[in-house]
Amino acid sequence: MVLGGGAAGFFGAIACAEANPAARVLLVEKTGKLLSKVRVSGGGRCNVTHACFSAAQLVQHYPRGGKKLKEPFQQFGAQDTVHWFAQRGVALKTEADGRMFPTTDSSETIAQALLDAARQAGVHILLNTTAEQFIPLPEGGFQVQLTGVHAQTLTAQRLLVATGGVPKTEGYNWLRQLGHTIAEPVPSLFTFNVPESPLKELMGVSVPHARVVIAGEKLDYEGPLLITHWGVSGPAVLKLSAWGARRLHELSYTGTALVNWIPTYNEETLRQWLHTFRDENGKKVVLVNPLFGLPQRLWRALVEQAGIGADVRWSELPAKPQNRLIELLLRMPLAVRGKTTFKEEFVTCGGVVLSEVNMKTMESRLVPGLHFAGEVLDIDGITGGFNFQAAWTTGYLAGQAMSR
Repeated sequence: MVLGGGAAGFFGAIACAEANPAARVLLVEKTGKLLSKVRVSGGGRCNVTHACFSAAQLVQHYPRGGKKLKEPFQQFGAQDTVHWFAQRGVALKTEADGRMFPTTDSSETIAQALLDAARQAGVHILLNTTAEQFIPLPEGGFQVQLTGVHAQTLTAQRLLVATGGVPKTEGYNWLRQLGHTIAEPVPSLFTFNVPESPLKELMGVSVPHARVVIAGEKLDYEGPLLITHWGVSGPAVLKLSAWGARRLHELSYTGTALVNWIPTYNEETLRQWLHTFRDENGKKVVLVNPLFGLPQRLWRALVEQAGIGADVRWSELPAKPQNRLIELLLRMPLAVRGKTTFKEEFVTCGGVVLSEVNMKTMESRLVPGLHFAGEVLDIDGITGGFNFQAAWTTGYLAGQAMSR
């Protein structure tokens, strides 16, 4: 029996049913919807995995769980995911940043492939049904009490828990009662709210390469940055939020984010560059001639905040406003006051600690026959298809082991 109709649950159910056609595989989903995260991922395109085909490289994209995933990824990695979908008629393409999507650019392609594979493998699906409790039996297996549309009591030889990440710690109490230790759940992959942002008018402006640092913390990340009406987003912020999920939670999502808009420069190299530029371009008006490939609107905002007048030429620029401009280019302070979930892709860090799980089979070391897959485990990746890859891998290994 599989609990959870998401990516990990489906992959586990299919893997089990395909490996052992004689097994009766039942998938139980508490809502009326299947694969809901798959459908909304990547803006409805579904970021299936990442073009990272070495297990040693792949594990570097997981703020939590990376080290323990090396062996599982050697068993079923990103290349295996590509092959799995290709075998079922779904071709994937790689974008410039390494993210992989179906060539149709539709998440429905992925959802349908999983639904078809489950149906062909003979997986039975119960919707609007909840496993209220399950009791390990002395002779092995579990007695499972189902409530909802398909209320009944069943016996299951093996059980796969693929119920996803739970935002509130109480959601894991049933696993604690079985003796499992839970790493406290906190949000990951979120954007920063900056209510007093000096950049509010620049909503939609993006910079392909910026560096975001949390002042006073060992937290920083480089990547594309997007200015939003509520603050800042984009891969640089999302990935920083993933690596710093626990610390940012401790800080109550408040602090100062320092943005370096031109991270290839430091104070010394920037001053040298500007000195040469001024000598050669003294007649140019500062405000209307953006430098470093920065968007016009962003450059104007930085120049205005530095207190540089609309008609000031580089040759006339006093030292004080130039220093202020340098400071804004390298360390623009944004007062972070809270977070916003990125689109609908809610990710939690936390869950069942991995030391209590056999990572070859995803079986509990405490309760024989109980397996885990996906976000219920203390595993989470940065944005870019890594969370789905962890779901496919852990689901596949659990399903294979259950079939035996």
